[in-house]
Amino acid sequence: MITEIAYTVYPVADATRARAFYEGVLGLKLASDFDGKWLEYELGSGVFALTTMMGAGQRGTLSPSIAFEVEDFDAAIAKLRAAGVKFTMEPFDTPVCRMAVVADPDGNELIVHKRNG
Repeated sequence: MITEIAYTVYPVADATRARAFYEGVLGLKLASDFDGKWLEYELGSGVFALTTMMGAGQRGTLSPSIAFEVEDFDAAIAKLRAAGVKFTMEPFDTPVCRMAVVADPDGNELIVHKRNG
């Protein structure tokens, strides 16, 4: 079902401040910027992302999340539903992927992800 880690995302309160640290201090090179709300840094075959869209009240967490790339998105979603897994964000499409957010037995959120194409 899972083929690789698609991305890891860290929530940030201030994208400008975060960019100053990750780019200026750590030397990461910005690969994609989606309206200043979602920043991506390509590292090998994976992506490290920063976002201001995970603040308190959005998903109720300020913890990092991991996105697992799946071979067949619809089959993965069906398998998770059949197993009674809790969806904290129903499947949705973006311009570059399809994803959903589920909770593990301890309430940790995991992103199920499939790149378009």
